[in-house]
Amino acid sequence: MRTGDALPPLEIPITRTLIVAGAIASRDYQDVHHDPESARQKGSPDIFMNILTTNGLVGRYITDHFGPRTVLRKVAIRLGAPNYPGDTMVLSGKETVEGTTATVRIVGSNGIGNHVTGTVTFSLKDAE
Repeated sequence: MRTGDALPPLEIPITRTLIVAGAIASRDYQDVHHDPESARQKGSPDIFMNILTTNGLVGRYITDHFGPRTVLRKVAIRLGAPNYPGDTMVLSGKETVEGTTATVRIVGSNGIGNHVTGTVTFSLKDAE
């Protein structure tokens, strides 16, 4: 790990199944995450991903790259453009390293803009 290193991008296809499964797994039963007609009645063109699913995908991006010794310390994200079915979110990041802690500035973009921006702070636990 070195400050300024860029992580390879991760492309995540946004499917209805991913959106609905993520909402169910995080116990977010808001109808805009599973019912297209309700989402349209509330002004959205379709169902959209919830923040908890996005948070999990951001964490996965870091742990997949740095491996099983990764310990997430802080995930601070902000949502922007919604993730709708049929789009692809591309996660990218840049590292800042300070001693035994690293922070990655995250951007997750889709076809309409930045879906998520923020930072993930983590450390690598010692091998046992």
